[in-house]
Amino acid sequence: MYQCQNYGQCVFEAPNIFHLNDDDKLEHLAEADESERANVENAVDVCPMQAIRIVE
Repeated sequence: MYQCQNYGQCVFEAPNIFHLNDDDKLEHLAEADESERANVENAVDVCPMQAIRIVE
């Protein structure tokens, strides 16, 4: 089930990984460099729908 509702809070926390496209739909990179880990963890924490997960 796709939980994302395109609130975009993750964009503020990890803008190199998440962004809103021209239709205001959220897009993301499937894999992030380890240097982005703290930002992605912050994005996980702020997602109001709890739609972001880190899979290792």
